Amino acid sequence: MAATVPKRIRESAADRAFLITIYIVLSLVVLAVIYPLIFIISSSLSSPAAVTSGRVWLWPVDISFSGYKALFNTPEILKGYGNSIFYTVVGTLISVVLTIMIAYPLSRRSFFGRNALMMIITFTMIFSGGLIPTYMVVKQLHLIDTRWALLIPNAIWVWQVIIARSFFKSSIPEELLEASEMDGCSDMRFIWSIVLPLSKPIIAVLVLMYAVGQWNAYFDALIYLKSADLFPLQLILRSIIIQNNSAGAMDAAKMVERQQLAELLKYSLIVVATLPVLVIYPFVQRHFVQGMLVGSIKG
Repeated sequence: MAATVPKRIRESAADRAFLITIYIVLSLVVLAVIYPLIFIISSSLSSPAAVTSGRVWLWPVDISFSGYKALFNTPEILKGYGNSIFYTVVGTLISVVLTIMIAYPLSRRSFFGRNALMMIITFTMIFSGGLIPTYMVVKQLHLIDTRWALLIPNAIWVWQVIIARSFFKSSIPEELLEASEMDGCSDMRFIWSIVLPLSKPIIAVLVLMYAVGQWNAYFDALIYLKSADLFPLQLILRSIIIQNNSAGAMDAAKMVERQQLAELLKYSLIVVATLPVLVIYPFVQRHFVQGMLVGSIKG
């Protein structure tokens, strides 16, 4: 007996028109996102004259690596890269550990005062002390012009605490904790052996969010750091742009050449600053999406 082939439901003209519209809109959105990236990369690989004259539209024109040569011939760049890697790795580690230490107890019903503490923590997301009081606190703690000034004051973000708390509350049932306690499992062992292995999606989300924030941060360094040896990459790149945009006593040809190089450096700096994040993101993207969707579907 021949197997019956299921009939495909015929779409109406209105459904096909709606689907085509969706594809068109999504294609435009993708184009709007991808084109600036292509333009920046193409501009960074073009000659300074082609960039300033506006001849770069999609592909590189008069391919040149002068922007990258100017960057990496600056010794401060490698030092800034090393500082940014240190701030990102150490800062992300501190932030993720502290966030989990706060979010997990707040997710347990047995934790006394969790609602009041959560209200206090959420209050700080809406109202803060301001820049001057924060600076005074950092100064009183003797953190000015130290690496800790970029690691401690903004180590915990309230929104990340809320996300992690929601994950622990929905993914780590109370019954699992009760069963482990009956077997004589301590709280620290329960967190290390059970909670953390089951929390890889939210840990990936926290790592990505904190790492991107630490890598792109420059305002705290601008306020708290004085020694150039401690500057992160973002602050070094900012200094390079300012130096190349400032025109001293020079002839017209040198001035035009320097302005062209300054324009080219903007695109090269964007590529250099965003490349590490673009390299890391594909490895955590699957966990990132899974963690961000926590609580959206209830079984």
